[in-house]
Order: sequence, then C-alpha cells, then structure tokens
Amino acid sequence: MTSSFYYTFRKYYSWMMMGGLFLLSFVAVLPFFYIVYYVLQKGGAAVNWELFTALPKGPGEAGGGLANAILGSVIMVTLACAAGIPWGVFLGICLSEYSYTRVAKILRFIVDLFISAPSIVIGIFVYILVVTTFGFSAYAGSLSLLIIIVPVIARSTEEILKLVPHHIREAGLALGFPRWKVIMKILIPGTLTMLLSGIILAVARISGETAPLLFTSLANQFFSRSLSEPTASLPVQIYRFAESGFANLEAMAWGGALILMAFVFIINFFIRFGIFFMKNYYKNQVRGDKQLA
Repeated sequence: MTSSFYYTFRKYYSWMMMGGLFLLSFVAVLPFFYIVYYVLQKGGAAVNWELFTALPKGPGEAGGGLANAILGSVIMVTLACAAGIPWGVFLGICLSEYSYTRVAKILRFIVDLFISAPSIVIGIFVYILVVTTFGFSAYAGSLSLLIIIVPVIARSTEEILKLVPHHIREAGLALGFPRWKVIMKILIPGTLTMLLSGIILAVARISGETAPLLFTSLANQFFSRSLSEPTASLPVQIYRFAESGFANLEAMAWGGALILMAFVFIINFFIRFGIFFMKNYYKNQVRGDKQLA
C-alpha cells in the first residue's frame, strides 16, 4: 500500500514539475513571439521585391530599397565569419584542452576583456587603429565584427567542450591516439550540435551590430565599387531611417529589421537541417559498418 501510494505520488509530482517547466518556458519565449509579431506587423507591408533590388530614395519619395545595405551586410558578416569562426573554435579548444598552460590563462583574460567591452568601444578601437590611416571601408567594418565574434565563439566552445566527461578523453588517449586526434575525432564530432548553436548565436549578434559599423564602414547611399570604400550596412541603414522622421523611411527601416530577423532564422534553419542530415548519414554509416562486421 505504501509502495503504491509512493509511486502514485512520484508520478503526479513528475507531471506537475514538467507542467511547471513547460509553463515557465512558454513565459520565457512569450516576449520573443511578441517582438516577432510586432516586427511582422510593422515591416511586413514594406517588404517587396523593390526593397531587395533598389537603392534608397530621398525623404518623402515613394519606393526605394535597401539593396546596397543588404549586400554590404552580407559581405562584412561573411568576411568576419570566414576569419572568425575557425579562430574562435581554435581558441576555445586551446582554452578548454590546454587550460593549465600560462598562454591559455593570458588568452582567457584577453577573451574576457573583449567580451565585456561594449561594441562601440571596439568600433572606436578599430577607428583609431585602421580608419584614421586607411579610411572607412568594408574591411574595417569586418575587422570590428571579427573582434566581436571571436571571443563569443571561443567562450562558447570552451564551455561546451568542458561538458565532455574526462574519461572520454582518457579513453581516447589510452587507445594510443594523440591529443589532437582525440579533439578532432571524438570531442568535436560529439559536441558538433552544441558548437554550431554557439556559432549561430555569435553570427546573430554581429549581424545586428550598429555601433562599431558607424565608426568603421560608415555608410554609402550607393553600391560600393570596392571593399576599401565606405560601405552601407543594414543595421546602420535601419538606424538612420528610423530616426529620420519620414514615414516612408521609417517603413523601410521596419522592413529592414524584418529582413535582418529573417536572415538569422534562415541561417538557423539551414544549419539545423544540415545537422539533421549529418546525423542520419553517420547513423547509416555506422549501421553499414556493423552489417559488414
């Protein structure tokens, strides 16, 4: 009797706690859904083909688009990701797997310093370092985004790799694998989903950064002929249109915000889709190996 009562109590208590977790999760994501709804309501009417293909027009003029800003943002974010993701992951591996070294302690201090620094300070830093000598450019904007993305990826990679139990590493080393092979063949594939989640968050952050680009890439009302010239970017264009006070430019700013949000969603979707197919591929490969054995 006592055992039956205890089992029933455990069952209902588990249901109650699960219901509480689902309720708290719903409350946590409710502001996000409200923001998405609000941006869709404000910017949905402004999104059309011209917004993606045309250049901005003057205040009060009908039509116009954000083609130059979209292209500029894609270029600068791509350059920052191409350089920042490998370096960030490599730095995170060093901080996690070689944390006992003096170099890792110095690198961790530098990473923490850059993570805590406001983005506008990084923009001023790149302005003094690069812009005062070479001028405003897409390269300077990409450098400022690079300085932001590397520490974020490094810290997320370090914390994710620390979640792997030490006996997994010890098992690989006991089989005779060198440490670099344990990292590349065991730790990275085993935490790939979480690593990609951290990378997505870092890319989402730099995609919406405005302050550093105001000091580095500046802006351009037209398409830039070279990456060494001032280049338009979507966050800066949204900021300037939102404070213009003209209805048509404010509508385009809301449309640009919707495009920026959709860009992050699309990246997230394709990466998750790729992870799903990658997992299925490895599962099928393991099954084939078992059948051959």
